[in-house]
Amino acid sequence: MATVELAIYDLTMGMAKQMAAPLAGLLDGKSVEMVPHTGVRVFGREIVYAGGVLSQPIATVEAGMGRKPNTVERLGTTTKTEAEVQTFLRSISHEWTAQNYDLWEHNCNNFSERVAQFLVGSSIPKWILDFPRDMRSTPLGQMLAPMLGTSQDALNGQLGTSGYVAPATAASAPAPAP
Repeated sequence: MATVELAIYDLTMGMAKQMAAPLAGLLDGKSVEMVPHTGVRVFGREIVYAGGVLSQPIATVEAGMGRKPNTVERLGTTTKTEAEVQTFLRSISHEWTAQNYDLWEHNCNNFSERVAQFLVGSSIPKWILDFPRDMRSTPLGQMLAPMLGTSQDALNGQLGTSGYVAPATAASAPAPAP
């Protein structure tokens, strides 16, 4: 069994928290501590959605991000093997491409949720999944959307191209169960 963790980074590197008080009127009473980006850690690797499905050594992701995560939360343990994880990632990689990215509905946190459900059968923290909807409902969230889209675009380049998971092909896809 392997430990599964969720790495939580603040895409704004502290700016969201600093700006929350001066912009309180634009937040409709909502508290904003960070703009979360997440990755799932298992088998010494961090699995992220950044321009595609990436599975890289933890240190490589941290170097690409330019920092360690703000926090790492334990999600549980998995009985899945490394090979099963790679097969799963290949099977879903066609759904998680740069072209499919959507800041509000199909982002890194939605991807981490999908991976967490596969590995441990439970969700990532609800506040992370609710964040886009909560922010979108505020005037500030609507103003920040273009900047946050740029942050994701920059992240796609920061993590490089090594570690991308190739989609499953007909020849490599597991046979359907009878």
